[in-house]
Amino acid sequence: MQYRLVAAALSVVAIALTGCATNQVPASAPTTAETTTASPTPTSTPSDVIASGSDDGEARAQAQAWLDDITLPPAAASTTSSVAAFNTYYGWPCGPVAELEAFWLVPDSTVGDTAGWLDEHPAGDLISVWGDHGPDLSDATGGALGFVPEEGAQEGIVFTLLETTDGVAVRAEIAAQTADASCPELPDGAQYGAPGMG
Repeated sequence: MQYRLVAAALSVVAIALTGCATNQVPASAPTTAETTTASPTPTSTPSDVIASGSDDGEARAQAQAWLDDITLPPAAASTTSSVAAFNTYYGWPCGPVAELEAFWLVPDSTVGDTAGWLDEHPAGDLISVWGDHGPDLSDATGGALGFVPEEGAQEGIVFTLLETTDGVAVRAEIAAQTADASCPELPDGAQYGAPGMG
């Protein structure tokens, strides 16, 4: 009888020790798996890009770099200017500038959702001209967003978003200044508005 009690007690101790051992982690081992969020990859450069303005090599290369770094939602597809009736264009006041223009369609999306995506994924380390106080486009059928390399700059990207029957049409107007670019002087201390602010 005593033998059975000792055997039973040893079994309980063995099970308890096994349970403890399975929960132990060596001091050198990581305690939790690291989770990484993959950064969205830039949207492929559209094949139908409209180039205009200066042919300056450095300015053209900068404009192309900003274009190549544009990231749109995964379903976006490059398209042509016929995707929507873009009736307004941004006039870059300072120059000369090298300009590129490209178009995409984001299917089954809204202007607000697409604008939010662009705000969260700025191209080429550009900053929003709106800062933290961007327009509320949640119920909008169209809108514009501007991104510049630094506050007060008159180059960068202006996105125009238009609601279509298939989703949201996106136009990017990209301008990079040449090294000798200048801005016309404005009268009476007036200042230029930021790109994309209307």
